[in-house]
Amino acid sequence: MRLSRSAQQISVAAALSFIFFLVFKHADFGYDFHWAVLYEVNPTYKEIFGTWLLKGLVLTIEISLISTVIALILGTILGIARLSQFKPVYYFSTWYVEFFRNTPLLVQLFFWYFAFPLALPDQITEFLNQHNFEFWAATLGLSIYTASFVAEIVRAGIQAIPHGHLEAAFSSGLSAMQTLRFVILPQAFRVIIPPLGSEFLNNMKNSSLAMTIGVAELCWQSQQIESFTFRGFEATSAASIIYLGLSLSISAFMNSVNHHLQIGQDKKLNLFDRTLALIFQPFFMVGNAFIIAGSWVTGKFRQDGDTAPYEESVYLSAGSRLLTLMGKGFVYGWKFLFVIFFIGALALIGYMIYTFKWGIIWKNLPALLIWTFPHGGSGEIFYGLGGLSMSIVLAGFSLFVSFFIGLVFGLGRLSKNTVISTLSVLYIEIIRGNPLIMVIFWVYFFSPIITGMQIDVFWSAAIAFTIFSGAYLAEIVRAGVSAIPYGQVEASKASGLNYFQIMRFIVLPQALKIMIPAFVGQFIALFKDTSLAYIIGVFELTTIAQTLNNRLMIYPFEIYTTIAVLYFICCYSMSVIARRLEIKYSPDRRVE
Repeated sequence: MRLSRSAQQISVAAALSFIFFLVFKHADFGYDFHWAVLYEVNPTYKEIFGTWLLKGLVLTIEISLISTVIALILGTILGIARLSQFKPVYYFSTWYVEFFRNTPLLVQLFFWYFAFPLALPDQITEFLNQHNFEFWAATLGLSIYTASFVAEIVRAGIQAIPHGHLEAAFSSGLSAMQTLRFVILPQAFRVIIPPLGSEFLNNMKNSSLAMTIGVAELCWQSQQIESFTFRGFEATSAASIIYLGLSLSISAFMNSVNHHLQIGQDKKLNLFDRTLALIFQPFFMVGNAFIIAGSWVTGKFRQDGDTAPYEESVYLSAGSRLLTLMGKGFVYGWKFLFVIFFIGALALIGYMIYTFKWGIIWKNLPALLIWTFPHGGSGEIFYGLGGLSMSIVLAGFSLFVSFFIGLVFGLGRLSKNTVISTLSVLYIEIIRGNPLIMVIFWVYFFSPIITGMQIDVFWSAAIAFTIFSGAYLAEIVRAGVSAIPYGQVEASKASGLNYFQIMRFIVLPQALKIMIPAFVGQFIALFKDTSLAYIIGVFELTTIAQTLNNRLMIYPFEIYTTIAVLYFICCYSMSVIARRLEIKYSPDRRVE
């Protein structure tokens, strides 16, 4: 009996995992592996450090769930606002989405934690400090950041609905709010479930950045174990396995939801799908009960009025006119209040800009751009280059090298050879299933074990970014190659070309044109991610900003706003280029 391809890959993955275990168990890397540190009582601290990871896991889940709910609600509102004809609403939502999408999450967390409390009265700041301010700063910062991505997903989902559905809804007498509630959003959310699932997965992985402002989530706990026991390999490996399990669980949950919401085809529900539906069935029953109760009350009201149809019609006609007038008054009042809010927000931003200590910004701008280049000390890399220039160099180098890694593993995932495809899948899924910060820790802590020496922090970060970006580029390559009609491959084989010639002369030249916008998007993401090199002390833009803030102490607003603007200018410019390339190389455009 021939095994399916999935079963073959699982078997090969199990065999490779067993070999990997034997290698690490018996090979001499000059490091004494001690996994018992995670489950034995430590004689010095009288603690089982594995329980610390479980506590961190609970906090990670808590942050992820709260921020996901807030981001979903806020992102849905902003996504609808992005399509509004009312200009103040449109401009505000557009500004929000573009700004928060194009600045690193780490910078935003630093702003909310270090700078924002300085704008609040002392009583409020004291109250926040007494009520777990670190947790809420991380959760709200993560919510605000993720909501900007959710908003674009919701906007795209709404625009994907055929316009005829809206016309039919309006012609049926539905109001704008009823059309939105009963026609637009139910269809849009069916369309956007897959990208929303990816965004929620990213949200969970991004929660690892909460460690930078002192939240004791999973990543923070793993580093605490390392600092107490000097067992960074064991602690980081255990945390990575937990993160991978969380990622796979979220992916399985969102895939199951997508299976239940399929339209236009028979639903093929597996055992996991049916079990999940059974678990959530009580919640659906409660929701349906409220809907049925509301419908019954409405129907009862109408039935009671059947004995006086004339009086009812007069009553309902007058009531309808009153409700219409009240609705219009509410809309105009809401618009008026929003205009006041919009003008107030602009005035507040203007006041903040006016009161900025511009002398501090101009004095430290060269350091933020190039650090001490070209007058760096003998021990500094690239003659003291740092700041924004270092971020660009780090992102450019990592993307260039990771392109070839992504090309190899992307084609490897499409290979018919089970061993090659399984290795590619393992690399892609393991890397994509972990936060980037964990990959940085892998390289930083594992390099002394494997190479016998500690790699410089710049090269540690560059290797980590390359490995991480390579996994995402591999998926881009796979999607681009899969988009090429298979008939071209068959025609090439019939012409006598071998596999490498087909890829070199037929498939890749066409696929690369399709992949160019995605490559630019990945470079933008990688450029923002260079801020995480701050964790290990690379002198990129965020590290320089934190150094200046620690030195100046009283100007966090100026420092963090400046680097946010620098990141925004670079990322937004590249986003515009990406959109133009996407239009230029879109399938419709290529056909013309």
